[in-house]
Amino acid sequence: MKPKFIVFEGIDGSGTSTQAKLLQEYFLKRGEKAVLSPEPSEGVIGRLIREIMQTNLISIKDQNQFDRQMAYLFAADRHDHLYNDHDGVFKLIHQEQTHVITTRYYFSSLAYNCNNPEELAFVRQLNQHFPNPDIVIYIDVLPDISLARIKNRAITEVYEKQEKLMKVRQMFIQIFKEYKDNCLQLDGSDTIENLHRNIINYLERLI
Repeated sequence: MKPKFIVFEGIDGSGTSTQAKLLQEYFLKRGEKAVLSPEPSEGVIGRLIREIMQTNLISIKDQNQFDRQMAYLFAADRHDHLYNDHDGVFKLIHQEQTHVITTRYYFSSLAYNCNNPEELAFVRQLNQHFPNPDIVIYIDVLPDISLARIKNRAITEVYEKQEKLMKVRQMFIQIFKEYKDNCLQLDGSDTIENLHRNIINYLERLI
């Protein structure tokens, strides 16, 4: 199979990391190279984002201003993630013939960092030059389910709150309703095994 850039999207606790890992294992069993390369990335900006998300490094007095700051940081990290000369997405795909599986991409910036139409236009502009992935897999799950899944995590991130996740989910639904490229939408309340099977069936039909 020609190397693909595959993106998993969904609110926190939707199961994207689990399915991304299973997909990597599927490719490896086929004798194809595949890496997991989530956003935020492991680069300098990505590590800063993770610290902000997990601590009070930035005071959140104004949610809109915080989201705008995060949108700038995510866009900068995304550029590095795609184009850096060490382990950038396109270096891995084109030079090393490796599938790149990402949890989160610019769709997450649109869903998490926008609170009104003006902010949506701003974040779209920040991300307008980033190419669409070969395939997007969106796993939809209700916030009640996602919060139940992540309640025992050692670290709670700033966006892991029910009101925020409800808004984010609605944004994701609208984004993928309008998205025209390859996109598989799944019910995240299904079993892990069924979700993985549906993903593999979709890839095989598409290719």
